[in-house]
Amino acid sequence: MPLTTDTEIKTLLEEVRTIALVGASDRPTRPSNGVMATLQGHGYRVIPVNPQITGTHIHGEFVFRNLEQLGDPIDMVDIFRRSSEAGAVVDQAIAIGAKAVWLQLGVIDEAAAARAEAAGLKVVMDRCPAIEIPRLGVDPVGA
Repeated sequence: MPLTTDTEIKTLLEEVRTIALVGASDRPTRPSNGVMATLQGHGYRVIPVNPQITGTHIHGEFVFRNLEQLGDPIDMVDIFRRSSEAGAVVDQAIAIGAKAVWLQLGVIDEAAAARAEAAGLKVVMDRCPAIEIPRLGVDPVGA
């Protein structure tokens, strides 16, 4: 079962330090760009992943092609992809040993969520961490 209670979601956000943001955009008008900036401003390390702009930088971070390229351990994979594409990203998150997957607002894939949970990952679906952090009163990372 994906995490749904305020307590579960707040605890996850308090445990996370490093986030891979799949579907990151270098365009300031895109929601993923604003969410990345918000998460960084809260103290998280956010690593952007987008094969179309690999090798560039977003908010000071190098953009990677896919999750397999990341050398650092990832606590959470934040997925800004269509629901139909989320399953493949969840499978990559499982393969790299991420601790959690977060499917953004409007992104729903019950089968992928079940695979992630079966592999021991925590799952949040159809929510946005940039909305949940202030709503739940999550302290900045390292505070």
